[in-house]
Amino acid sequence: MPNPASVAPPSQQPAPVQAPSSVVKSTEAAPASSVWTLVRSIALPRPGAASLDRRGTLYVADAQNNVHQYGPDGQALNTYSPPQPGHVAQIEAWNTTKILVFYDDRQELLMLDRFAAPISQLNLLDLLEGTARATTLAPDDRIWLLNESDLTLRQFDPAQPRNTRNTPLDLLIGRSRPDFRFLREYQNNLYLVDRVNGIYVFDNLGNYRKKLPFLNLTTVGFRGDELYFLADGTVQLFHLYNLTQRAVPLPVPATDVRQVLLGESYAYVFTLAGIQVYKL
Repeated sequence: MPNPASVAPPSQQPAPVQAPSSVVKSTEAAPASSVWTLVRSIALPRPGAASLDRRGTLYVADAQNNVHQYGPDGQALNTYSPPQPGHVAQIEAWNTTKILVFYDDRQELLMLDRFAAPISQLNLLDLLEGTARATTLAPDDRIWLLNESDLTLRQFDPAQPRNTRNTPLDLLIGRSRPDFRFLREYQNNLYLVDRVNGIYVFDNLGNYRKKLPFLNLTTVGFRGDELYFLADGTVQLFHLYNLTQRAVPLPVPATDVRQVLLGESYAYVFTLAGIQVYKL
């Protein structure tokens, strides 16, 4: 299993491959021209970790690990430049009032406000015996993280730092060698992306529910009642409750695309050169 600091941001990873699935798939895909309308191109070489909040505001790290904030239509708003270097492994903005930035090499969590100004910092080395690989912010402001040293899913209360929940994963994983990449709480469920084994789904108390059979993924997104990811040159959208799956073709060659984020009205396509903003 690679060290967390060795995990490259989406811009530095190979193009995604098809993720196999046993769910029911739709036989139709919407034509690209009917879905994507380009409204802006953002020049941001080798963009890294990124996230959307509920208002559609986009947060993305650049190659120097500065965090840029853009409006839903791609208009530049603010930039946070860290006082010391560090690798931004994950940004979580769904909370809207607090944006979590996870520096995996420093094992630090930074909280930004909605203007991309720093609020607080938390050093995980003071709280955790081990190494956090992925982390996310829960709706109640508690923090979930994956401790890869002992393969446990943990929850912390940053207001009075202490471990509130602990879910061992060794029985779920078995003898496989997991490659955890992403963690996100959505609609009272917690989704843990393992590139090797699929997506583990837990409830908001950390109890295991099921596993989704999507492999070779490094990140996923959510829009409405659907989970989405890049695969086979398209955006695959999986309905969380109907268990159906549909595909939307990309507006640019799949080999150029490193990540896609879908908002309510806009979509963001990440390439090595920057971000293309499309009206949906």
